Amino acid sequence: MFDAMESSSLDRWFGTERLSEAAERFTTPLYVYSAARLRDNVERFRSAFPSAETDLAFSVKACSNLSILRLLAGEGLLFDIVSAGELERLRRAGVTADRIVFAGAGKRADEIRAGLAAGIREFNVESVGEAGRLNAIAGELKTRAAVALRFNPDVDARTHTYISTGRGEDKFGVTTAEIKGLTSNWEAEFANLDLHGLHVHVGSQIREVAVWPEVVAVVEGLIDVLPSALADGLKSVNFGGGFAIDYETSEIAIDLPGVAEVLGEFAARRDVRVMIEPGRALAANAGVLLTRVQYLKERGGRQVAIVDAAMTELIRPALYGAKHRIVPVGGGASGETIPTDIVGPVCESGDFLARGVPFPKLNGGQLLAVLDAGAYGFTMSSNYNTRPRPAEVLIEEGGLRLIRRRESLDDLIGPEEL
Repeated sequence: MFDAMESSSLDRWFGTERLSEAAERFTTPLYVYSAARLRDNVERFRSAFPSAETDLAFSVKACSNLSILRLLAGEGLLFDIVSAGELERLRRAGVTADRIVFAGAGKRADEIRAGLAAGIREFNVESVGEAGRLNAIAGELKTRAAVALRFNPDVDARTHTYISTGRGEDKFGVTTAEIKGLTSNWEAEFANLDLHGLHVHVGSQIREVAVWPEVVAVVEGLIDVLPSALADGLKSVNFGGGFAIDYETSEIAIDLPGVAEVLGEFAARRDVRVMIEPGRALAANAGVLLTRVQYLKERGGRQVAIVDAAMTELIRPALYGAKHRIVPVGGGASGETIPTDIVGPVCESGDFLARGVPFPKLNGGQLLAVLDAGAYGFTMSSNYNTRPRPAEVLIEEGGLRLIRRRESLDDLIGPEEL
């Protein structure tokens, strides 16, 4: 968990002086993102996946700040959303509707109306009921909806059970039998829906390239049992995201060219375009969470550092048992390591950022950086214990830019009434 060299490696993308300045100017806890690292990650995907056959979309739920979305839009990305709120974020970031794909297993009627009114690129339909609702609303609005059917392939992505989405028991998508039923009389029953694609996403943190041929094989089997007119009309297959990163090295932990080869061969065989939707792999290592040590204790031979960040700022360790490296910013921690718990102030025993990790003796007021916090960090934050959510800062060529102010108590309590 602790690596004395890791603090200096922050200089390449963040700069320890910039991080120290950010903490002084905007206080902690604080999310800080690197524009340069985000662009570098986009380039890695562009290099691996030929743009002639692959559309690259960003999963908004991973990191949804307006400035981040605008930056990625400037890089030419499409976007995957799962709510009307994310649709509105993209609108305010200046993203045109033809670059938006609407996924999600539980779209409300008002969310469907919002997507149709905006004229989004396509809906990923995840249930028989959703197909009927979407068709009816499109009819009411006298419009047509472009759709892809999200297929549950019953493939185990061999990842954490909470982030596996393509097994038969998972809530996502429609089964082969359901798709056969939906498509058997498609033009008559769903006259307001244009079926032009399939969508399949089997989970997050996928490390094995071997998962992708399994998924491709099941998708091809599905295409072969579709009515010929629909099969011939397929224009795209969206394979979702799930590209793993290694939280021990901050690097992408799957062979991207290997995956690209598998999907490229499929695209050529079936004469379709492929879409991929990375979120974590684009944003995780582009963000850190800054926090300061408030108090120090000793418990059972362990150093316990109580910091000002908590599960309210970064819930992944408490929720998934996720492990993020934590390093001192600008030095100040060296020498022999001792087992250390880095915990927050929230009144839960599960409120921790790290447990039992080797760490040098810490000092009160010491500034620490929680690495690889750019994905599913701020977006999963909460106001538990009536804690205002932190500010967000972007490091650009021109320096530090505040891209979200820290919440105030009025922001939290203002909507309530006595």
